[in-house]
Amino acid sequence: MDDDELRDALREIVGPSAVAVAPDLNPDDLHDESLHAPTATPRAVVHPGSTAEVAALCAWASAHAVPLTARGSGTGLSGGASPVRGGIVVSFSRMNRLLRLELDDHVAVVQPGITLRELNEALRPHALRYPVHPGELSGSLGGNVNLRPHALRYPVHPGELSGSLGGNVNTNAGGMRAVRHGVTRHHVIGLEAVLVDGTVVRTGGPVVKLSSGYDLTQLLIGSEGTLALVTEVTLRLSPTFAHSATVLVPFATLEEVTRVVPSIIASGLEPSMTEYIDLVTMRAITDAASLELGVSADVAAATTAYLVVVLETRTGAQLERDLEDLAQMLEDAGALDTYVLAGGVARRLIEARERMFWAAKAAGANDIVDIVVPRSKVVDLLGAATRLAREHGAIVTGCGHVGDGNVHLSVFQGDDERRRALLHDLFAYGLSLGGAISGEHGIGRDKQEPYLALSDPALIDLQRRIKAVFDPAHLLNPYRLLDDRPAP
Repeated sequence: MDDDELRDALREIVGPSAVAVAPDLNPDDLHDESLHAPTATPRAVVHPGSTAEVAALCAWASAHAVPLTARGSGTGLSGGASPVRGGIVVSFSRMNRLLRLELDDHVAVVQPGITLRELNEALRPHALRYPVHPGELSGSLGGNVNLRPHALRYPVHPGELSGSLGGNVNTNAGGMRAVRHGVTRHHVIGLEAVLVDGTVVRTGGPVVKLSSGYDLTQLLIGSEGTLALVTEVTLRLSPTFAHSATVLVPFATLEEVTRVVPSIIASGLEPSMTEYIDLVTMRAITDAASLELGVSADVAAATTAYLVVVLETRTGAQLERDLEDLAQMLEDAGALDTYVLAGGVARRLIEARERMFWAAKAAGANDIVDIVVPRSKVVDLLGAATRLAREHGAIVTGCGHVGDGNVHLSVFQGDDERRRALLHDLFAYGLSLGGAISGEHGIGRDKQEPYLALSDPALIDLQRRIKAVFDPAHLLNPYRLLDDRPAP
C-alpha cells in the first residue's frame, strides 16, 4: 500500500483532519520522555475521536498487518509510547472528555486522553479528586477536557506536562500519594477497550464489589498497550480534605528515615505522602526551583537525607493534633529538626519534587529507574546502589516514595556497557529483596532486557501465552515488554 492509499484509508476511518502521514508528522507525537528508547518514524499518526473509530482502525490494521502504538500525553519514561517503523501511532488527544460524573457513587467515566490536571480541575467544585499523583510525568488520559455537560473541575497536578489517564492505566501509575491512596489499579473499576480485531469489550463497572468471572480490568491495567486499546475508564473518586500541612524533616542518616516511616504509617496518622530525598537531589531540585526552605545552617550541615510528610484532615483541630503527634514521633526517631512549611513553600517543594526528572535530566543523568522493594528494605537497596555505583564508576542519587518502597534513582554513567552492567546488578539486587524492576514507570523498551533476563521464565511464558490470545500477530505496541524481536 503506497502513502496515498494509506492516507485515504485512514481518512475514511477518522476523517481528513485527524490523519498525518510521513514525512509531515508532528515531532511531539514521535517520542515519550525516555532517555534511551530508539527513535523511528511511523507511516502515520491518527487521532481518533470515538470508540467506533478506534474499533474500525484496529480492524483495518489487523486486516493489513500494520502495528499500532497507543499514545496519551507522551510523558512516560520507559519508551512505552515510542513509534514503530512502518506502524501507526494512535494518539488519544481528541478523546479527552469527562463523559459522566456520578456524585452519589463517587464515580467518574472518562476518555483515555483526559489529563490528570484536567480531571482534577473538573472535580474540584465537588470536593472530589482522583488521588493518584504521579506528577508531571505520568501517562495521559488526553488533551483538553470537555467540561460539558457538568462543568467539573479537580485538584491541579503541578507541572507543565500532565499525564493522561490512558497512560496511567497502561503503566499502573502510582506517585507520591500511593502510601495512602494506592496506585491506578486501586481506583480503576471498569474499562472499555478495543481488541486488535476491532471487537469492543467492557470490563468491570461502577460498583464496589465484583466477583463474576476473570478480572479483565486488572489484567489490562499495566499491560502497556500490548493487549488492547483502552477507550474509556471508570474511576473511583476520593473526597478532598480542607486542611493539610507539609512537614520537612532533616535526618543525619537515611537509616533513621526508613526506621521512622513504618511507625508513622502504623500510628494511624494516614499521611498522604512520605517522600525521602537525598542531599544531592534536594539541592538539585531546590536550585532548579530557586527555592529556599529555611533550614538553619547548622542543621543543613548535619543532614544527609530529608523526609517530607504531608498530612490531610477534615478539620483544623484534628490537623493540629496530628502534627503534634507526628512531631513527637519524629523527635523520638532522631530528627535534627521539624519544619511545617508555609503554604507557598510547601506547594513549590512538592512541585520541585515532581520535577525531579527534569532536574536530573538537566544535570546529565543517563538513566532514571524506579525500583520497588518492601519499605523495610529501602535502606538496603540504597546501600547497594552506593556500593554498585562505586564498583561501576558511576554516581547514583535519588529520592522516592519511602512509604511504599518505590525508589527513584538517577544514574550518571555515560559508558553504555558499564551503565547496563550497573543496572543489571541493581535490578537483580532489588529482586533479591522481594522487589520488582519497576514500581510505576513500566518496562517499555528501556527495561525490557533486564526484565526478561531476570524474571521467572515460567512467568514470562505465561504472559506471552496471554498476549498470544489477545494479539496473536503482535500488532499492539510491539517490540517492547515481552516482545524481544529485533525492531525493524
